[in-house]
Amino acid sequence: MQAAVTRYRCEMDLERNKAVVRELDALTNGEGDLARLDELCTPDIMNHALGPNGRRGIEATREFLKKPRRGWWVNSHVIAEGDWVIQFGSREFEWGGGPFRGFEAPAGTCARDVAFAYRLVDGRVAERWAVRDDLTMLLQLGALKR
Repeated sequence: MQAAVTRYRCEMDLERNKAVVRELDALTNGEGDLARLDELCTPDIMNHALGPNGRRGIEATREFLKKPRRGWWVNSHVIAEGDWVIQFGSREFEWGGGPFRGFEAPAGTCARDVAFAYRLVDGRVAERWAVRDDLTMLLQLGALKR
């Protein structure tokens, strides 16, 4: 009986963690109430996706979320194991044009695979990483030739 209760609690924790990531993702897409950020993230969240010089803390993530988003999921899968949640899929988005990683990328619509990794502490996001297929983006926009 105790093993069944423990397994049920673990399954509920995994579902809660996935729900937290889905709600944070909705905020990233400009949906939902930014006031919820305080419930979804730890105050000292380290959002590695903001770049190597990014600031630690919820205010840096809040500033990022206030910027207009131009992307949407083509498909998405959310997988949880313990306090780790991975979201993987393809995102389509509008690139406004300009320099990107040392290349001049013209404006346009493109799609690329992306994975986001989240580490949660007590049901709140403490760290976030992004791994994007930027090469595909540059090829689709014509910034690079095959």
